[in-house]
Amino acid sequence: MEPMVEDWQRVLVIVAHPDDAEYGMAAAVAKWTDAGKDVAYVLATRGEAGIAGLAPHLSGPLRAEEQRRSAAAVGVQTVEFLDFPDGRLQEGLDLRRALAGAIRRHRPELVVTLNHRDSWARGRLNSADHRALGRSVFDAVADAANEWIFPELAVAELAPWSGVRAVAVVSPQATHGVDVTGYVDRAVASLAEHRRYLEALSDEPVEQQARDQVAWATAPKPGIGDGPAVGFELFEFA
Repeated sequence: MEPMVEDWQRVLVIVAHPDDAEYGMAAAVAKWTDAGKDVAYVLATRGEAGIAGLAPHLSGPLRAEEQRRSAAAVGVQTVEFLDFPDGRLQEGLDLRRALAGAIRRHRPELVVTLNHRDSWARGRLNSADHRALGRSVFDAVADAANEWIFPELAVAELAPWSGVRAVAVVSPQATHGVDVTGYVDRAVASLAEHRRYLEALSDEPVEQQARDQVAWATAPKPGIGDGPAVGFELFEFA
């Protein structure tokens, strides 16, 4: 694994649900914001179908607020929701258009997203929303740069943006790593802000769930020193 080059200023994190950014990448985000980089979050859904026993009209606003607090814990102030239906994301023009619009609006040099493949590991399937969102992100990066694919975006004063240099994917096939020594506690605090969601997942204390998940995600990576690290699979566009 190679150290990830960080000679960029603006990054856009695009994920499907509240908490997606906290299961792996939040420690890297904390490091980047501390370094003065501009990081924004765009979420395709509000995660309204994610809490058993809590109706979507109640769950959606709650989870959105948890996400805003979670982002603030790692220095991210801009959090946007595209309001697609949770659990029913579909690859297609509507999702691509919305993501391309977000990319044009934020004009990032790096886009970060979650695993787009069918599985995380042998016997561990990836969710339908993650698959649809991840694959659509790649298409949307190209769409954002092309003036003719969604001309209506330009009418909305969203000029084409071809400045995305790479898409970094939290993936089981990581090629690059970010040393996050000193940032694990911030990542744990960020995930723990999803309190109501985590309480529904397990009877284990929220803080312990968060610490265990972040420890797993930030385990040392070969080639990235002996300390905690976040791994990304890097796809270059420029």
